[in-house]
Amino acid sequence: MAAVFEGLVFTEEGQPLSTTSVGGESFYVIDDHGFLHHLRARELDGEILQGLWGELKGHEQEVTEQAMKMLGQEDLFTKAVLQRNLENPEAYLDQVMEQGLPEQARLWMGMMGFRVVVNYRGELVRIEQPGRSGEEE
Repeated sequence: MAAVFEGLVFTEEGQPLSTTSVGGESFYVIDDHGFLHHLRARELDGEILQGLWGELKGHEQEVTEQAMKMLGQEDLFTKAVLQRNLENPEAYLDQVMEQGLPEQARLWMGMMGFRVVVNYRGELVRIEQPGRSGEEE
């Protein structure tokens, strides 16, 4: 299983984190002046997804409508699937963790300014999103 946010995670100094696989498990790698810290991708990805999901709560209708427009599929079936995913986030988060994000989605997110910033210990500092500011706790 690959790191979900590969290419979108950076140090506070702006250096991108590389990824590696050890024993079939994915890790983000922080180069701290030659000392390589390995962060379990599943743990950091889960923390990022939970933070993003928390921001969606209370805005499910708007998110569904925007997602349908982005997909170019504004039909009742698509709406029902999207709403079901928003109502049952745990199942959807597990699916994202297992399947990852398509490379095109990660590239698009990066071009739009999405970035995850971690400190040298691998702790989540903030999630930078287009049109949003502030730090994640």
